[in-house]
Amino acid sequence: MNLSRRNVLRGTGVAVLGVAVGGWATACSSVVPGATVSGGAGNLLEIAKSQGFLRVGIANEPPYTQVNTDGTVSGCEPDVLRAVCQRMGIKDIQGIITPYESMIPGLNANRWDVIAAGLFMKQSRCGQVLYSEPVIVSTESFATPKGNPKGITKVANIVADKSLRIAVLPGGFEEGVLKSANVPASQQVKVNDGRSGIEAVKANRADAFMLPTLSLRALAKNDTSFDVTAAVTDAPKTGSGAAFRKTDASFHDAYNIALAAFKKTSGFSDILTKWGFDPSAVVGVTTEELCKTAG
Repeated sequence: MNLSRRNVLRGTGVAVLGVAVGGWATACSSVVPGATVSGGAGNLLEIAKSQGFLRVGIANEPPYTQVNTDGTVSGCEPDVLRAVCQRMGIKDIQGIITPYESMIPGLNANRWDVIAAGLFMKQSRCGQVLYSEPVIVSTESFATPKGNPKGITKVANIVADKSLRIAVLPGGFEEGVLKSANVPASQQVKVNDGRSGIEAVKANRADAFMLPTLSLRALAKNDTSFDVTAAVTDAPKTGSGAAFRKTDASFHDAYNIALAAFKKTSGFSDILTKWGFDPSAVVGVTTEELCKTAG
């Protein structure tokens, strides 16, 4: 099957990408809505080891997750997941692209076995899934027109000026940040993905686009028509790790043990550094801490 980036991201369903240990695509198919996959019953670890793969819900938001032109999946979170799974005896992972607002419902409907997509921890999400210990800690920024003509650098600016319109991803962490700050829906412009957010700013449909700092910088590499602000100082600390169903507690526990061991190796810091993250930023940060974030 010839899988282009455009074909992967189109459609009302989700697309499956087979990802082999060495990074080469091994399969490609469509997910049938409502289909149950490997985590539907039994011991997930034994099932995944037996079938040779774990299915992972991802986005396509570099540097957190990335769909390559040949259909393979990479990015900081999938690369760490793949390495930890290999330590657990699971040969590879299969990426399934889905919008952020569908990630937890799809996980709990057994459409994939784990989420590794930069799905930042907060109270509402931590109440629905079991997060691993953090893999990354991140900051938020705004994409603005060149020169940032409206001086948007903080969430407080949006609260103070009711005329400002801010683009966000539905179900994304940033939407939750604005809701927690009581920014009304009328000031929020919902966009499908990172590129759509930038286009909303360029077309004057939004005054700024809120997204993780590194995600905006990745978009800016090929588009110099907008500015990326410094980290937003009044946004809560953010971070993410792999998210599992609450019924897969034994797998979650085993994964945390393997992740802790992997964090002590150079392989972990190499992955984070490759994708632009600071490995030292996650040191000492816990899931318990990040799950206290409101939203």
